[in-house]
Amino acid sequence: MNEQTPNDQISLKEFILKIKDWYKYLFSKWKIILLASIVGGGLGLAYSFIKKPIYTATITFALEDEKGGGGFGGALGLANSLGIDVGGGSGGSIFSGSNLTELFKSRSMVEKTLLYPVSWNGKTISLAEMYIQNNEWRKNWTNKPEFASLSFLPNADRSLFSRAQDSILGVMYQSLSKEGLSVAQKDKKATIINIDVATKNELFSKYFCEALAKQVSDFYVNTKSKKARENMAILQRQTDSIRGELNGAITGVAIANDNTFMLNPALNVKRAPSARRQVDVQANTAILTELVKQTELAKVTLRKEIPLIQIIDRPILPLKKEKFGKAKGIILGGFFAGFLIIILLIVRRIFKQLV
Repeated sequence: MNEQTPNDQISLKEFILKIKDWYKYLFSKWKIILLASIVGGGLGLAYSFIKKPIYTATITFALEDEKGGGGFGGALGLANSLGIDVGGGSGGSIFSGSNLTELFKSRSMVEKTLLYPVSWNGKTISLAEMYIQNNEWRKNWTNKPEFASLSFLPNADRSLFSRAQDSILGVMYQSLSKEGLSVAQKDKKATIINIDVATKNELFSKYFCEALAKQVSDFYVNTKSKKARENMAILQRQTDSIRGELNGAITGVAIANDNTFMLNPALNVKRAPSARRQVDVQANTAILTELVKQTELAKVTLRKEIPLIQIIDRPILPLKKEKFGKAKGIILGGFFAGFLIIILLIVRRIFKQLV
């Protein structure tokens, strides 16, 4: 034990001496380190001028509770007992909180949004064309004939796009979904969701954010209310058909009565057509009454399902701006340059010692 203690003390002293030696060596190179830091700070300052600011547009919306129904429960139960399906809430499972956030980031919704028309510089163009012009892609396409003539018209038919157009939209989607688009649910128990769109163009961020919310909202409404719309259309056609039959039966009763006017009471067989028409009138009246009730119930159900996404906050200009500041550029540039030159000096000295 007595022999190990001095050895430990000696190795500790050697370690401290080595640290002092390295410190003296690096301090002797302070001019090089300082020069590298100044150069790095200058590069950081130049980058702060070149780096474009990022503008973030945010939409906050609330998803309507799907468990409602209130006073419609009894009426819906009565309709179902009669064999008539008037909707009533099915079809919304894919729009739960987590699924809805993924729907916003899906390729289908993003591409439909990119083809949405906007007014920019006095012209009506698609958001895809606006994205291309903002990023100056067409300057790089001058020597690429397959891209130079590409156009993305507003509300164009996506199914008719060429392979080159598909590839360009794919690049836009990848860029936006990975870097510029963020969809988050504030709380798992809450139905309030935020959509953030961050790009280098303030107007594009605002337009894209609003258009994306509209596209998903329309898709949500059409999908969730599809069954109720189909049922309402069927009921409406049946109601119109029965109403036509009832009008025909009423006219038939009038014609039969005219034919038997002042008829001998003993000749009852002549009154048979009129009696049959009366039965048709009564039957069609009962059917029409029930169909009118169910049609109105279907309309109420459809109206109940339409307001699905309620916008709370919309992006308002000027948007939130995130800029790479000059002081930040100087400090970070100087620090990284100084750190890098210190690493290089250490490696250089170790390499000389080994050789």
